[in-house]
Amino acid sequence: MKELLFKTVAVIGAGAMGAGIAQVAAQAGYQVFLFDLSQGKAEEAKKNIQQSLELRVQKGRLTRQQLDNTLQRIVCLSELFEISSAHLVIEAIVENLEIKQSLFKDLEKICSDDCILASNTSSISITAIASILALPERFIGLHFFNPAPVMKLVEVIRGVATSEHIASSAKNWALSCGKQAVLARSTPGFIVNRVARPFYAEGLRALEEDIASIDDIDHLMRSAAGFNMGPFELMDLIGHDVNYAVTKSVFDACYQDRRYQPSLAQKELVDAGFLGRKSGRGFYHYSDKHLNKNYNACLPVTLDINEITLAEDWGNSALTLKDLVQQTFLDSKDISLNSHQLDKSVIIKIDDVLLMPTKGQTATALSKQLAQAVVTIDYCRDYVSTPVVAISAALQNTSDQTNKVIAFLQQLDKEVILIKDYPGMIVWRTLSMLSNEALDLANKNGASSSDIDIAMKSGVNYPLGPIEWGERLGWKNIQETLQSLTAFYGEERYRPSPLLRQLSYGITNGK
Repeated sequence: MKELLFKTVAVIGAGAMGAGIAQVAAQAGYQVFLFDLSQGKAEEAKKNIQQSLELRVQKGRLTRQQLDNTLQRIVCLSELFEISSAHLVIEAIVENLEIKQSLFKDLEKICSDDCILASNTSSISITAIASILALPERFIGLHFFNPAPVMKLVEVIRGVATSEHIASSAKNWALSCGKQAVLARSTPGFIVNRVARPFYAEGLRALEEDIASIDDIDHLMRSAAGFNMGPFELMDLIGHDVNYAVTKSVFDACYQDRRYQPSLAQKELVDAGFLGRKSGRGFYHYSDKHLNKNYNACLPVTLDINEITLAEDWGNSALTLKDLVQQTFLDSKDISLNSHQLDKSVIIKIDDVLLMPTKGQTATALSKQLAQAVVTIDYCRDYVSTPVVAISAALQNTSDQTNKVIAFLQQLDKEVILIKDYPGMIVWRTLSMLSNEALDLANKNGASSSDIDIAMKSGVNYPLGPIEWGERLGWKNIQETLQSLTAFYGEERYRPSPLLRQLSYGITNGK
């Protein structure tokens, strides 16, 4: 049997999060005290835990003995003072600073001086909560993700006064519960709620600028980038009241930094009461359980293509279609592959049209610079396997020139979505911003690069961590993209992080 770090864990608040944390601790072998101010709520939570575990027994994922042992370890209390023997107390009550501070002032009187006091807050400063305590060094954030028994991540949040010993003990406790534990400083949004902001913000901006439909954006982020859900699906699932509030909280806490500016489109949904799945309507309508999605794929195009030309220098392999083109056309009798020098950023020339990877400039601007017809293509994790690609056409193009690119891609069995000419497009721009945000957090000592990647993969199920994405896309490419976006919009939202600037020149500082 594994060694337990504490004899008893107390959970204050028997709502969904508190009950989930209590279940996690009890299943890990800890004696758990569960308390809620509302009469009978702790007992109700324990019944819900039992029902949840019964389902696992029925599915063969848990034995009857394990279920019984878990329930026996959870003791429901009716008075707060009864938790006095606990070695770790985790608060999971309303997100209100004054209410939390009042609770912890009471807990400090009840619990022994060596008891660790922790908050499950997702947005309130750990330093601020601890400021009213006589022993703030024993206070820590333990931010579980909902549902706590399922989600692997726990953010262990250090306040200014939190001791190294307490941070280490709290992290080891989370690990003993089978969780992925990451350390972070108490900065706005901690890790996940901060680094994830661009995932929503870039989708919302594209929608506000009428670049593509919500269906198309979600489809591209799933199929081309590999995310489990697109930004609009995920916001509907989280709830727009919650998602908007978190964005506004980070925005205000960072002194209205434009990088975190809330969206008027999302505020409209909140004002209307269209909160997502829980209200039956958000960006999508949920009245029909079989939700139909309408992608704006281009209709089949048939045009004669005389020559496909590849650039000799492919540059960053993440930006090219080389493997796809060679796999599909190398033995083709209809199309010949010629290789001669073109601009290094060009990946394919289809007769008189350049098909180029997006790196922050519009197709229209590139067409003017190169004095040729240009179509830009958005990023895909794997151009060979992806079922969908997005393209943008320069305003100078004729319809036949753009249609040649569509026909070419359709011959590769790709669904083609033509979006408005948009710098950085959808996937590439979002990934660039996620990577930049992660580097900015690391640069400001909010968390290590490795913990940031772990948090984003474990907390919100990203296919790759944002630092991993950046290494794949190329730091110099990302910097050039953000510089182009900054010039295009004339605002600070897209400014490159200082650490990104260093990495783009091949310089590291151990972050």
